[in-house]
Amino acid sequence: MSDDQRSPGEDAAHGRAVAQYPLVRICRSTPYELSLSGVARRSGLSPDLVRRFVALGLLDAERDAHGRLWFRTTAPSAIARVQRLRAGLSLNYAAVGVVLDLLDRIDLLERALRRSQRAAEERTQWT
Repeated sequence: MSDDQRSPGEDAAHGRAVAQYPLVRICRSTPYELSLSGVARRSGLSPDLVRRFVALGLLDAERDAHGRLWFRTTAPSAIARVQRLRAGLSLNYAAVGVVLDLLDRIDLLERALRRSQRAAEERTQWT
């Protein structure tokens, strides 16, 4: 029997019927891959505290259609950063947010400076 004569539910190798299920593969198209419980487990915090970090803007998350929180794979390290700042500098979470914003801004400025220095070096090489 040729392939085009075989019914869709028939196994090509053995000619027997197989169950047909619609194969649906769900792939998240965003970098948000960790669930709330996964982040809480990996960071050693309660899910309530992780939710609080999201509410305070200390941690980025995305909500799906069901209202569940999803996090980037870097969320546990971001939580560790928050915890280090809180413990090391004796800051409350609002102050930690300000410090994180300043550190991110410094990082952006340093990257821009390095880019401009590289561009200047390349210009001097061609002259």
